[in-house]
Formats: sequence, C-alpha cells, structure tokens
Amino acid sequence: MADFELNAELRTDKGKGASRRLRRNADMIPAILYGAGQDPLSLTLAHKDIHKACQSEAFFSHIITINADGNSQQAIVKDLQRHPAKDRIMHADFLRIQMDQAITVEVPLHFLNEDSCLGVRQGGGNVSHNMTSIEISCLPGDLPEYIEVDIEEMDLGDAIHMSGLKLADGLSIPSLQQGADHDHVVVSVNAPKRTEELDEDAASAEDAPAQSDGDNAGDE
Repeated sequence: MADFELNAELRTDKGKGASRRLRRNADMIPAILYGAGQDPLSLTLAHKDIHKACQSEAFFSHIITINADGNSQQAIVKDLQRHPAKDRIMHADFLRIQMDQAITVEVPLHFLNEDSCLGVRQGGGNVSHNMTSIEISCLPGDLPEYIEVDIEEMDLGDAIHMSGLKLADGLSIPSLQQGADHDHVVVSVNAPKRTEELDEDAASAEDAPAQSDGDNAGDE
C-alpha cells in the first residue's frame, strides 16, 4: 500500500474572501482537520501536492500523514470540494484517526477475471457494475486499499450482492445492519440485449389471442 504525506500550514486568515485570495494568489487551498476529540485545525495546502495525491486511487482509502506546525497527525480524506468546471480542488476535509477506534471509509472495488467470466465467455453476456466502491467499517490498521470481487464463475443471470462480498477479518459493511432491503447488487451478468428482445417478442406472441376461422372468413 502506498504512503501518503502532506505538508500543511496553519491558517489564521479565514472566511470566503480569504479562501479566494489563497487559491488565486498562492495556488493554495483551504483545508480542515478535525475529529478524535480534538479541536479542529484550519490548514493551508499546496494545490499541486493534493492534486497529485488525488491521481492515486489509494489516496481515498489510505491513512494520510499530515505535517503541520511541527506536528504529524494521521487522518483520512472525508470530503473534497472540486470546481464544477475546472480540474481544481477547492477545499479538503480530513478526519483524524485513532488506531483503536473504528472508522467508516469508502473503498474501491476491483473486479477480477471479467474476460474469463463464464456468462461472458459462454453466454455472450454483459457485466453490469452496479457499484464501483463500497462503504466499510474497520480499525485504521485493517483499512484495505481496495476490495477484490472475482466474477469468473458468474453465469448469465447471476448477481453478487453486498452480503456476498468476501471481506477480510475485521471489516464490515455498515449498511447491511439496516436490513435486507439495503443488501444491494454489486455486479451482475446479464443476457445479451438482442437475446432479451427476442425472448420478449416470443412472450408477446404467446400472450396474443389466437385468430379464429370465423375472423378469417369475413376477409374472404
């Protein structure tokens, strides 16, 4: 797993106007570090540093070391505000962590063996990714960079739900505690669209009322 470290400065000049000047004049962005029963810290980060870190998928599911005011603190990314039209990060929120307290993090899903999937290889089906990441709860030391989902044995019509994911010890999915209605489909293998259309046409023909001889007689 990659290591991420960001250098920051304490920010005393606050407010929307100060944040705009920060982004415009110094190519820096405002950020906040909070949690773990400590006071929030208003920070300033170099845009180029966090922009580069964001190029790695692991940055969003990894413990980050933030150096500020001579101290190093560990945190995870909780939120990033991006510019609606430009490739710019506008603000970052970081949550402090404690190694003995569980955290809830969105972790990416990596799908394995799509090319050799049974339903694709033999049935010409299509793989549908209903989810590309999932929210998990675990201790910081157990935080995975991603979760693998092997779909090689999936046939046409098969689906893997959240409850069917293979998780390492210490990981759980909080939403499953809310009941079966929250056990959403993660990935499924669907029949080719043309096949589905033919099946629907055949079913429609079977449901249509048969034309009687008397009906035909009136046409002679």
